[in-house]
Amino acid sequence: MSFAWTPHRFSGGALALDVANSVVLRFDPARRIDRFALRDQLHAFPQAAARLSGEPGLPAAMTPPGHAEEADFLALREAIDRYFRARVEGDDSRALLADLLTSAATCLRGAASEDDLGAQTARSALRLAALPDDGRMKICGNCGWLFLDRSKNKSRAWCDMAVCGNRVKASRHYRRRTKGADA
Repeated sequence: MSFAWTPHRFSGGALALDVANSVVLRFDPARRIDRFALRDQLHAFPQAAARLSGEPGLPAAMTPPGHAEEADFLALREAIDRYFRARVEGDDSRALLADLLTSAATCLRGAASEDDLGAQTARSALRLAALPDDGRMKICGNCGWLFLDRSKNKSRAWCDMAVCGNRVKASRHYRRRTKGADA
């Protein structure tokens, strides 16, 4: 199944989170979609990320992981998701941090160049891990993606207002209308 890398797919606010969010409906085995399962999608991701990711300072052109580095890159993606999801939920586990650091080190060592997607993702994850836990990293209340809340008052509830926010609001509106019609 082919799709386009649109701005919504880069609503995490950091490359590491955008990579982790490449698994859609992660906790629903029946509907789970891994956007990197198709090699051509994984290879199209770096170019789209260079244009659309909210993380400043990314190279204008990143290279996808080579065939030999793919497994390490995917292991990094999963370590990023496990660690930051646990951190948002209040569990700053040393074991999960150690797994993240190990995966990041593996990708950094195996990178063919500074513009390698694995190396850039590892650096992004390390920058996020070094940030103080000030409540800016959140989990979308609709889709479950990780994102950075850069709003002034830390009130953002969805990864993307135009997609998830609208879906939640439309669903709420529908429930109110149908509840009123039943009365």
